[in-house]
Amino acid sequence: MADLTRVETDVLVIGSGAAGMYAAIEAARAGCRVHLVDRSLIGRGGATVMAQMTVAVALGDAAPDHWSHHYQDTLTAGRGLCNETLSRLLCEEGPECIREMDAWGVGWARKNGKITSAFAPGHDRPRCVYVDFLNTGPAVSKTMRTVLHKTPGVTRSGDLCVVDLIKADGEVTGAVAWHAGSGAPVVLSAKATIVATGGLTRLYRRNSASSNMGGDGYALCLRAGVPLIDMEFVQFFPIGHLAPRLIGMDPIMWDPFRYKLGGRLLNRDMQPFTDRYGVAEDGKYVITRDLGTYAILKEVAAGRGSPHGGAYLSFQHVPEEKLREAFGPVIDRLAENGIDLTKMPIEVAPIAHYHMGGVATDVKMQTELPGLLVAGEAVGGANGANRLSGNAITEALVFGRQAGRTAAARVKTAKSVPVRIDAAREAIDLINAPGRTDAPNTADLLQRLQSVMSDDVGPLRTKDGLVRALAAIEEMTRDVGERPPGDGGAFDMVRLDWFDLRNMLLVAHTVAKAALARTESRGAHQREDYPGMLDEWRVNQVVRLAGQTISLTSVPAAPVEVAAQ
Repeated sequence: MADLTRVETDVLVIGSGAAGMYAAIEAARAGCRVHLVDRSLIGRGGATVMAQMTVAVALGDAAPDHWSHHYQDTLTAGRGLCNETLSRLLCEEGPECIREMDAWGVGWARKNGKITSAFAPGHDRPRCVYVDFLNTGPAVSKTMRTVLHKTPGVTRSGDLCVVDLIKADGEVTGAVAWHAGSGAPVVLSAKATIVATGGLTRLYRRNSASSNMGGDGYALCLRAGVPLIDMEFVQFFPIGHLAPRLIGMDPIMWDPFRYKLGGRLLNRDMQPFTDRYGVAEDGKYVITRDLGTYAILKEVAAGRGSPHGGAYLSFQHVPEEKLREAFGPVIDRLAENGIDLTKMPIEVAPIAHYHMGGVATDVKMQTELPGLLVAGEAVGGANGANRLSGNAITEALVFGRQAGRTAAARVKTAKSVPVRIDAAREAIDLINAPGRTDAPNTADLLQRLQSVMSDDVGPLRTKDGLVRALAAIEEMTRDVGERPPGDGGAFDMVRLDWFDLRNMLLVAHTVAKAALARTESRGAHQREDYPGMLDEWRVNQVVRLAGQTISLTSVPAAPVEVAAQ
């Protein structure tokens, strides 16, 4: 049993993607002591560092624009389910965050001295800024890491897997973590705790994010008693790379090619097909992600898919000089993979990319529990049933900054929070538990869960599939049990897998349960047995956990009201 480590701070930030780093920077600038923790390297895990493309923001530099236009496009994409106060915050404050990032030296692309904006599907005008089309996320992450390191008052700790939040006297007072490098429990005490752990794409076999995106934050908040909303809405990126084999390049790299060059989506017979599903592209890139995903999967189901079960994406009509002008050395990297875009199409298929649902919060990023805030993709509601292209990094920046500000304001009035070992005892005992001798194969269970979610809770859903998924999830939850395997020593990956499964199975259950209950198709939630969008389902589904029981209720789609802190 490793020694217990105790840490006291003003603001604890869990997760170090763009949202977590911005929250830490903002709280520290307000004079707070901040402790930023992550299960991977600080600023190098999560979704931001993986993002290649663009950031939606109404700067109005390249063309006339206003945040209200961005806001309207966000609401339209959300299919009537957006929390409008959160959507407005995202769109209204996005420009200020982007300009601050510019001042920090992120290097937004410019033309004639003005920040360049590209057009993306779902937007009414060019609105998406970028560093370059394959490096925006890494540039944002690198810039924020640099600013973070220069900001006084921030302490950083990697290799910390947060096991549970600490709740005492009706408030969140920190968290308990397992230190992978030693196996020791770590009790982190704080006046304000910000969960910025990203989404849940790891639940799926094919996904575009880092391997630590297993819904940790959702599970932490749910077990602490905080509700989640819109859990059924998982966004699938329609043109994730499928074939031929691609080594050392991102599976979602084809989006920037479509931004710049259009490209043609073709079925097995090399025929365009999106017009069959309501959007005729004609070589342009105008189809939204939910419709693109639906169109490809329906072609596959009709027997018109490509050999590996997707669709063709062709740039054969684009001259080589134009390809090189747009993407330069990327063309050579593709050639090293045996891909010549002037002579062959590539195969693409939907891949899990983002989650619209998450923790219920108010416009200040406060949850129902005093002392607990959320930021970035952990927040539910801003994007409704389908996220508008480019809103993810904007959301991370705006919500992260706001969470940092709110946490700093709380610190000024909150009493000192001593380390509460009594309130942390259950989580400490879980970390220190002797390993089970009857432990299941956790690696196998992880693969089984991903298969179940991909096959039965993926882009196209049915009652039979969702019922089957829930039964499988419940069986796996029983197999996992309530005590971890492994010896609890340094870098015990079996025990880490168990902690991951504990969270992933809980979150998977909420997604499948909400998807089964929503008997319509809306945005990223498509029911084959209920193909239409229905007015009576203009509601947000709210998930709560009481003991081992997950409950589900519906409320009319409206801004989520939570108690002020």
